[in-house]
Amino acid sequence: MLSILRNRTYRHLLAAQIVALTGTGLATVALGLLAFDLAGDAAGLVLGTALTIKMVAYVTIAPLAAAIAERLDRRRMLVTLDLLRALVVVCLPFVTEIWQVYVLIFVLQSASAGFTPAFQATIPDVLTDEQDYTNALSLSRLAYDLESLLSPMLAAVLLLLVSFDILFLGTSAGFIASALLVVSVALPSPKPSVRRGIYDRTTRGIRIYLKTPRLRGLLALSWSAAALSAMVLVNTVVIVRADLGLSESAVAIALAGFGGGSMLAAFTLPRLLERVSDRQTMLSGAALATGTMAVAAVLSSTMPISLGLLTLIWAMVGFGYSATLTPSGRLLTRSAHPEDRPAVFAAQFTLSHACWLVLYPLAGWLMTRYGTTVAMAILASAAVLGLSMAIRVWPRGSRAAVIHTHPDLPADHPHLAGPDPHAHPIVIDELHPHYPRTP
Repeated sequence: MLSILRNRTYRHLLAAQIVALTGTGLATVALGLLAFDLAGDAAGLVLGTALTIKMVAYVTIAPLAAAIAERLDRRRMLVTLDLLRALVVVCLPFVTEIWQVYVLIFVLQSASAGFTPAFQATIPDVLTDEQDYTNALSLSRLAYDLESLLSPMLAAVLLLLVSFDILFLGTSAGFIASALLVVSVALPSPKPSVRRGIYDRTTRGIRIYLKTPRLRGLLALSWSAAALSAMVLVNTVVIVRADLGLSESAVAIALAGFGGGSMLAAFTLPRLLERVSDRQTMLSGAALATGTMAVAAVLSSTMPISLGLLTLIWAMVGFGYSATLTPSGRLLTRSAHPEDRPAVFAAQFTLSHACWLVLYPLAGWLMTRYGTTVAMAILASAAVLGLSMAIRVWPRGSRAAVIHTHPDLPADHPHLAGPDPHAHPIVIDELHPHYPRTP
């Protein structure tokens, strides 16, 4: 897996991702302390609103950013957005009103909504070998999981030495370091061959996405993954502190189970995907995570769940979660021309966060209103719904013909083939399950 680090461009991009993630983790801790400083006991409401603003920015801004960025130099765009994020974060320690926090969070997350899909779409252009790209996806997953484990610890150490305001400076430094790493390498920046209007460019990624059977399957799996992760991320603190009556450190242990399971899957996936198809891997991961959550619901209705058992359950859910979503970049890469990849990655970014926008508050409401067992059961049922839909809409097999239509895509799009470009069979193969097989 680590052999891809010999590629200088990818090495710098991975380092940029790591330092930006570390800075974001520090900002998460600092934002909570800032909210308490401004709102006191109402800090939870402030943070909840800030997270909602984050999701709204992700859902609405990503397609617009992809449309605007279509003809921009990708490196220049990424560096500009990194510097914008650094500037916004530096302003946060100086706010005096809650509304100012909301405005700055919206600007910050809007910049992230433009940065993240474009950054993700750049990796397959840098690592053109599919196995190298698979390894890169696993390393990216590891980076996210390690950040979730280590950033709070780093923040705790720093808070022993400095005030929480200084953490925002650390975040800003992370974004500046990310910009310097990106600007230090040359990045491919494929341009579309035809000029399109703003509406076409804004909606193109989502239209390609929703017209592609395997990507509709990915959306259904994203719904399942969001239902399960919402239960873990939103309600672990309630289960551990209220149901079990344990300390804050016990919350960290339980969440570490989820992160550890996810990291184990990330280590396993590169070799697994050499032998097992993406479809089978992702559906199996979703089935494992969903089944584990359903079993947990049954167990919680008959007996108290100990911290050790909860950590084991969360580890299995985390393993399934990572196995479900980590290979998604492979599907997105195969489903578009290089110049369309930022739009398609932006579509995945938008639609997956729309799932979380629905399921995060639902998880919190179910836990508050009905308790652990009902919350687990309903969210597991939501995951079953997504898994069932994925099985239905994602074609099975290596040579299945899938008849579908593309009334609004141009004739030169890779999805279109045959005498009638608006109603045609697509022959599936193992490497490119949505493209016509080449002679």
